[in-house]
Order: sequence, then C-alpha cells, then structure tokens
Amino acid sequence: MRNENQPLIFELSREGRIGYSLPELDVPEIETKELLPSGFVRQEAPELPEVSELDIMRHYTALSKRNHGVDSGFYPLGSCTMKYNPKVNEAVARYAGFAHIHPLQDESTVQGAMEMMYDLQEHLVEITGMDEVTLQPAAGAHGEWTGLMMIRAFHEANGDFNRTKVIVPDSAHGTNPASATVAGFETVTVKSNENGLVDLEDLKRVVDHQTAALMLTNPNTLGLFEEDILEMAAIIHDAGGKLYYDGANLNAVLAKARPGDMGFDVVHLNLHKTFTGPHGGGGPGSGPVGVKKDLIPYLPKPVLVKTEEGFTFDYNRPESIGRVKPYYGNFGINVRAYTYIRTMGPDGLKAVSENAVINANYMMRRLAEYFDLPYDRHCKHEFVISGKRQKKLGVRTLDIAKRLLDFGFHPPTIYFPINVEECMMIEPTETESKETLDSFIEAMIQIAKEAEEKPEIVQEAPHTTVISRLDETQAARKPVLRYQKKEAVEV
Repeated sequence: MRNENQPLIFELSREGRIGYSLPELDVPEIETKELLPSGFVRQEAPELPEVSELDIMRHYTALSKRNHGVDSGFYPLGSCTMKYNPKVNEAVARYAGFAHIHPLQDESTVQGAMEMMYDLQEHLVEITGMDEVTLQPAAGAHGEWTGLMMIRAFHEANGDFNRTKVIVPDSAHGTNPASATVAGFETVTVKSNENGLVDLEDLKRVVDHQTAALMLTNPNTLGLFEEDILEMAAIIHDAGGKLYYDGANLNAVLAKARPGDMGFDVVHLNLHKTFTGPHGGGGPGSGPVGVKKDLIPYLPKPVLVKTEEGFTFDYNRPESIGRVKPYYGNFGINVRAYTYIRTMGPDGLKAVSENAVINANYMMRRLAEYFDLPYDRHCKHEFVISGKRQKKLGVRTLDIAKRLLDFGFHPPTIYFPINVEECMMIEPTETESKETLDSFIEAMIQIAKEAEEKPEIVQEAPHTTVISRLDETQAARKPVLRYQKKEAVEV
C-alpha cells in the first residue's frame, strides 16, 4: 500500500499510453485551414503527456490527499473566515432547477431561480441594514471596486469632481487601497491609536473637501470593534464623504449589529466567507454589494426587480455604473448562501457570531501567556498575537507557521496586519469544537517551549511533510506553470 509521504513520480508519460477515448467522427470532416487562419494552426502535435486513465486517477487522488482544506483539518486563517461548508448547501446547489438552467434562457423559464436571487437580496438587505443589494460582483475585492465606482458616480453626478481621495486605516486589508487605486482614487492612511482603533484626531486631520470615502472593517483587522463608529460616520458625512464597509469580518456581528445602523453607506459581503460558500481553491467567490437609498441609481445593471407579472431584469438604469460581471453573479455560490441563511434563521445567525467570539477569546486568553498580546482586551471573531518574544530567541513567525504543519494544522495568517511586528492573526470561527481548539492551543504552546529549549526544531520545520521548506522567492519568481517533458521527477 502506498505511503502518503512517499514521493510522487510526476513524469508518468510513456509513449503509446492513452487515458481517453473519443467516439468516431459522425459529422463531415472539415479542414482546419477552413476554420482558422494558417498563423493560428499548429504545424506539429503538442508534447502532451501520454498516460493511462488509471495512472492519472491514482496520481491526482494521491495529490488530493496531500491538500489541506476545511473538510480535512483546522484552517485558522485570520480575516478569511475559513469555516465549514455545510453539505446541505451542496445538495441544494445541485438541484436540477438550479444546476441545469442556462443564463441565456428566457426569463419566463427561470422564474424560480430569479425568485431565489431576489429573496437572497432581501435577506442581505435585512442583515446589513442597507436599502438595496446587487449580487453581481464576483468576490470581495470586486465588490470593493464596485462600491467605490458607485461612490465615484454619486459624487460626479452631484458635480463634485474634486472627491479624489479614499481614506484607509493602517490596519486595513491590502485590497482596500488596491481597489481604491483601480477605481481611480488616491489613498490616504489614517493611523491607529494605542488601543488598535482608528485614531479620531488623525481622522479629523486627514478628512477634507477631497475625501470621497472612508473604507473600514468593523470589527477591524485586529479583531477589535471600532467603538467610535458613529462619531467616525459623522466626521465623514459632515465632510460630504461616504462610509464604506468591508464585509470580510461580518461573521463577528451577524444578527448583533448592522453596518447600515452604524452609518455605513455601502457594504460588500463575502458569501464565500460569512455565508459558507466554498472558499479559496474550492471557490468561486461572491461579493454582493448593498447600498443606502441615495446610491441605488448607480447600482450595476441589470437590476433584478419584482413586478406584478413576476421577476425580471431591469436594464433601464441611465445612471448605473454598468454591468460589472457577465450574467448575474456567481449563481451557484448564491444558492449555497441562500440555503445557509434559510437553514440558520435569525437565531442561528446570532449564534454564529456568539460562538465565533467565544472561540476567539478562549484561544486568545490561553495563548497570551506564551506569546505577546499587543492589544490586551476582548476581541471579536479573531485576534492578533505576536512572535516578538520568540524572535529574540532566533525563531521567526514564519518558523512557527512552518512548524504548525508538523501538527497537521494549517498556519494562521502571518505578518498581517503590518502594523503589528511578527504578527499572527488567528480566526477559529464558530464551527470548530473545543477539542480542536485545545489541540491547536497545545501545539502552539509546545512550539513556544521548543523556541526556548530547542529552537532548531522550529527553525528547520516542517519535518513531516512530503516537501520540506521551499525557496519561496524562487517559487514565486520562477514557477513551473506548464508541462515540460523531461526525466522522471520525484516530489
């Protein structure tokens, strides 16, 4: 029987082996030159691997066993909300009425699917405290850009072309300044105070007549609730700007607090995070955007509306920023999110937040004795610890992350947010059991002790994985992205 840690042979190709069979041609054969210009036609066959179906199935099955995912182990990536994806979501997404329809069908034939989307929009309106929601954006950063483009359209429609700056906290997600730049804005950084929250005095200093918006996550990226949010909203609104809510951390406040009630004008949601759609390599994402009333005219078109005759897409939106994605969003992820919301109900969503916060605070307090805690206060759904103490012993945060692999855990987010030295951002989510949390905590404690007693164990980790520590610089700069026939390669 194959040992899962045994090297995989990546060069399986042997001349003459075939892993597929095609039916005989049953239509007239057409010369390629009649379909494509000669410059686009290959003159010789491509060098593709020749592998039997059995060998290739075993190869990819073995690879899949070495992959780490939510279904195989704890995945405490801070700010990513890598929580369990309920399998009932998958079953509903595979219903024929959802899975087998085509986006170009006549509206009259897909009224059920359109009703589901409309109902999902209404649920998200209630959850966020917004006035209307679009499901078009494909993911979080896409939602950010969409929201900022609506804010830009709003200002320009009011003749205010001088609103060129977007304010972001120094602890913000990297996508915030990136999205602002892509949307044509300049970014201005506002500092955090000693409590890890937005410094109100610094905010007042940077806000002026050129401020288009403040982008904010609440709780913020440190896992701390911005308790001065109402005052911040007043500062921005008094200056004529808009308040943008990055929904990456909504898991902490579901059914507890709504961005719309905090003063936010725009919000994007990550259905693939908060609402349990598959995340990361299992994607795709979905990043719906909600807006307050004065931004509704600028929503991407078409807008899904309900009429006396049924559901339809409204294209007559002269002030719209236009379509931001083909068709109407990542439909399968929307189905999964809708199933999750209907399954949980208001009480269930409230319990999500409560348990996520309890889990995070439990872990934070147990680890505080062994790692530096930059902000010693109650956190929300995630928390930040620092490896500064271990760094003095020659063990970096990167070493700690690599050592965690030996215990079967995916490492947390490291070196982010950048305003915390040797940062580790940990988000357990609500779906993990106390036994899992305790196992992770014990692994972290053991690593902290190893850093003091035998630092080389941590510095040289991982020890149990198929591949030891990579040259990450070379892997990033010189990746092998396509098949190249060569001698057998073992990995």
